[in-house]
Amino acid sequence: MTVDIQTYTPRATLTVRVELVRQLRRVRTIAVFAVMVALPLVVTAAVKWGGSSRGVGDGDFDLVGLATAGPWNFTLTMLLFTSGFLLGILAAMFLGDTVASEASWSTLRYLLAAPVPRRRFVRAKIIVGLLLTGAAVLVLVIVSFVIALAVFGSAPLVNPLGGSFDAATSWQRLAIVAAYIAIQLLVPAGLAFLMSVLTDVPLGAVGAAVLLLILMGILDQIDALGDLRRFLPTHYSNSWVDALGETILWNDMAIGASYAVGFFAVFVSVAVLKFDRKDITS
Repeated sequence: MTVDIQTYTPRATLTVRVELVRQLRRVRTIAVFAVMVALPLVVTAAVKWGGSSRGVGDGDFDLVGLATAGPWNFTLTMLLFTSGFLLGILAAMFLGDTVASEASWSTLRYLLAAPVPRRRFVRAKIIVGLLLTGAAVLVLVIVSFVIALAVFGSAPLVNPLGGSFDAATSWQRLAIVAAYIAIQLLVPAGLAFLMSVLTDVPLGAVGAAVLLLILMGILDQIDALGDLRRFLPTHYSNSWVDALGETILWNDMAIGASYAVGFFAVFVSVAVLKFDRKDITS
């Protein structure tokens, strides 16, 4: 009688593909992408049949008023609507509901007893969380553009301060704005992942990350803090507007992107070190 003994291989445990499939099947994930599809439809109806907006090139930075100018402007309007709060919540949810959710389901200890190496477990969770966050931004951009193309026509991107760009430049500016906003989401994502390691309550991890994000936003509005506000990771969250001028201004966007990546690296590093030493009881 021959017994086939399989050799344990850490690389074969909890692959990114397996974790991604697990997360895509969750009702939470389906609901998020449903919202990303439904939101542009609702806003399109509101803009199309709602009250009148201000005209083009009146010297005001009014993306909302320019939403009907074409698909690029409408997509930028959707990014403006969601980048301040909604996308931050989604990033916090996708990264905060990782380790904490496994602990709340009492599956964490079984996964690590499989055995799934802790670093591999953490890596899969982070990669999948970031992939879902990026996919949410991408779905919002694509759906917004397609809907606006059908409803408002194919006019090129109109500069809020006057003038317009050709199609190639419009694509370039939209891609820069979307990419910068996605990079800024690393801040709430990193915060949420750290909180997910520190607590066994998913809602608590997400809520704590969002609360800290709101607190930093409030501090950034206090003029008395002066230049100290520049050290807040949220200070450069709206620097993507520098990509909409005749000439792209990269300085603030470069600083903002560096801050976001740096803070994410710090938050994740602390989370990984904490998880390496964490006593898993659930």
